[in-house]
Amino acid sequence: MSAPRTVYDASGLPTVIFGKRSLLWWGTLGFMVIEGFTLLLMAASYFYLRTNEFDWPPGRTPNPDLLIPTINTVLLVLVMVPMWFAGKAAKRMDRMAVARALLIATAMTIPVNVLRWYELLALNARWDAHAYASAAWGVVVLHSTLILVDVFETGTLGLMFLLGKARRKHYPDAADAADYQFFLSGVWVPLYFIVYWMPRLL
Repeated sequence: MSAPRTVYDASGLPTVIFGKRSLLWWGTLGFMVIEGFTLLLMAASYFYLRTNEFDWPPGRTPNPDLLIPTINTVLLVLVMVPMWFAGKAAKRMDRMAVARALLIATAMTIPVNVLRWYELLALNARWDAHAYASAAWGVVVLHSTLILVDVFETGTLGLMFLLGKARRKHYPDAADAADYQFFLSGVWVPLYFIVYWMPRLL
């Protein structure tokens, strides 16, 4: 005679979960750790190369301009506002509020990507001019690839919610997108000071 089986009723478990109980949340955290470490390595190389130069920027290279990079940094930080609302609305499962917040964030991030080209020009040196230029360009370009991909991801997710194509499982995606955007904006602030202000201080 076989032993009796233990049967559990899982019908009461939630079908949508947020935060640490979600596998996608851990995946997003993993992306942030990997990308954050890569950006840290780029910043470390910037300071390492500085130790081999008497002047920084070297030679007659002028210091980076501040106007466009500062404006763009402020814009990128402000994108956190609609993304915060998107995260809150996702947990309420308010479809139109999520769509509105994601699309506003996308509309704000598009000019950030455009102004990134002018941020590179504000470095006042070609990427291959010397070690300083290569390190500074490397930091800015690497972060730029992240926000470029993010604007497509956020925009696509926003359109899905707007058009009613999103399912219940996509609400945690919106909340995780908000967390990821906080990372993108937050990590740029120290990088902005390193690239555009540190040459004036080192």
